Amino acid sequence: MQVFNTKNELANRIAGLKKEGKVIGFVPTMGALHEGHLSLVKASKKNSDITVVSIFVNPTQFNDPEDLKRYPRTLEQDIRLLETVDCDIVFAPSVEEIYPEPDTRKFDFGYLESVMEGAKRPGHFNGVGQVVSRLFDIVSPDKAFFGMKDFQQVAIIKYMVKQLKYNIEIIPCPIVREESGLAKSSRNTLLDEEHKKNAPHIYATLKKARTLVPAMEVKEMKKWIADEINRNPFLETEYVEIVDDTTLKVTENWAEPGTKVACVAVYAGKIRLIDNIVF
Repeated sequence: MQVFNTKNELANRIAGLKKEGKVIGFVPTMGALHEGHLSLVKASKKNSDITVVSIFVNPTQFNDPEDLKRYPRTLEQDIRLLETVDCDIVFAPSVEEIYPEPDTRKFDFGYLESVMEGAKRPGHFNGVGQVVSRLFDIVSPDKAFFGMKDFQQVAIIKYMVKQLKYNIEIIPCPIVREESGLAKSSRNTLLDEEHKKNAPHIYATLKKARTLVPAMEVKEMKKWIADEINRNPFLETEYVEIVDDTTLKVTENWAEPGTKVACVAVYAGKIRLIDNIVF
């Protein structure tokens, strides 16, 4: 496994591999790797000749400076983990390497960024657009793999790929969960014991909600999910939304065409967790 810290070194290596006709798979991460990330690496290994994983905590997608400060950084451990799944290349750049000067680009994701995470975290998806497009330019992948836990992010990136005319196939991969049902997330390492013990109530609620469709109206269902999560004293719901899985259009009633996804953001103490389930 090769580890690169500069974009020039990486770009040279990728150019050589492309000359050999290799298909490049890419998994962008912010580190603090877990089984969810490793499942993306495994998917890339199956579908590509060479797998590149980036490890970079991107400052431009944090609208809360405290959240950026808190975000776990475990580079040495991450590299050891990637060796266990035969990752080919790791790109671990500094902030200066990715942003030698401030990135002032403004992306227009239209309606996709007006709901859920976009509404609650102003500027977040613009930061995602900035870093992912920069990484795509450096890595030049043929395929890129993203986890469906960040459901809205996947929709945004697919839109950006069309907008910027990248010739990259975006491959969404299923959520990986702990035995308790809690969605694997780097933020889980920040949970104290009590909150970690109670956080699986989020997914348990979503699973139960799925069995109640269409007995409840959509509006009633959203309230029920929020109330049920908030019944746990260690959890506080920030939002519940039920949206179309492609357009992210907010669902008004079950009869609307398309697949519906219930998405939630929940605070477990100070740690913000997101999850979703397909109805």
